Order: sequence, then structure tokens, then C-alpha cells
Amino acid sequence: MPLATIADLRAARRVLFHGVTGSGKSTAATRLGETLDLPVTLVDEEIGWLPGWINRETAEQDQLADAITAQPVWVLDSAYSSYRPLVMERADVIVGLDYPRLLTLARLLRRTISRIVRRTPTCNGNVETWGRTLGKDSIIRWHFRTFARKRAWLREQIAADEGTPVLWVRHPRQWEAVLRALR
Repeated sequence: MPLATIADLRAARRVLFHGVTGSGKSTAATRLGETLDLPVTLVDEEIGWLPGWINRETAEQDQLADAITAQPVWVLDSAYSSYRPLVMERADVIVGLDYPRLLTLARLLRRTISRIVRRTPTCNGNVETWGRTLGKDSIIRWHFRTFARKRAWLREQIAADEGTPVLWVRHPRQWEAVLRALR
């Protein structure tokens, strides 16, 4: 599939972000939405998690994703595997944040520690704690468990002969340059 260009992203009305945990998908999606005046859905917040760190049922997640992506304009900061094929069919462009592991891990650690110390609510009012961060449901563990799989999926999309074009972004400075060009 051809790589997407900045012009493709400028013309897009339905954009999916993909990247490893800690790559900054939510921040990047929010900034793109502001730049292109597109509505943004933060998937963990609006589709994935309920208060009390309860994961919403998969069927309900799929229904929510279907309703959101049936709209003519949207930006999703991610797509869970159960509904990713549907979202990809509808997306004009995928923005692939393919940053190095050390960079994404450092970002994730800073973000997580800041949220714990400040007790910043996230994902429907949930609050990260030291116990959760060091426990079996740790976001840090999730980063290590999923890094290779998420990166491989993105690179498979880039190498595919057909499908949704991918704007391949390999460093945050490159993403900043894309935003500047879009303005």
C-alpha cells in the first residue's frame, strides 16, 4: 500500500492512530483533531474502560466503535483488536506512531508516575496507583507484552499491497513537523 502523505492526512476525514503503549497516541490525536477541526474519540476513555477499572464488554465496545466510525468525520486514538478491521475499512488514513522502545517506555513511565503522584483521573475517572502499576494489570507490563506485536502490525500495514494508507511517523519531531505543515 502506498504510504500516506501530509496531503492525504489534510484531506482525511476519518483518521485512526496506531502505536505502542506510551507513544502518545491520545495527545497526537487530540492535536490533530484541533488542527483539522475533527472530533476525537479517546478509545480507552470512551469505549474501553468503565469506572472502577472495569473493562467494557467486547460486544458493547464493538457497538460503540461501529456507531462512532459510521459518522462522516472522526479521529480515533486507537482501535482494539475486536473492532480494528471495521475501523480500518472506514478510515481514510492511519497515522502510525512507530517510535523507539526506550522513548515510548520513558514517556509511559513519566506519564504514569505523574498520574499517580497527582492522582490525575483517567479513563472514566479511574486513578492509577502504585499497586496497580506494579501489579498484574500494570500498564508498564502491558507495554512490554504488546510492544513487538503492535509494532509488527503497523509494519505489516505499511508493507501491504493494499489497504488503508499509513502516514509512518518514526519520531515525535517528525509528528511536530506534520502538524506544522498542516497548519
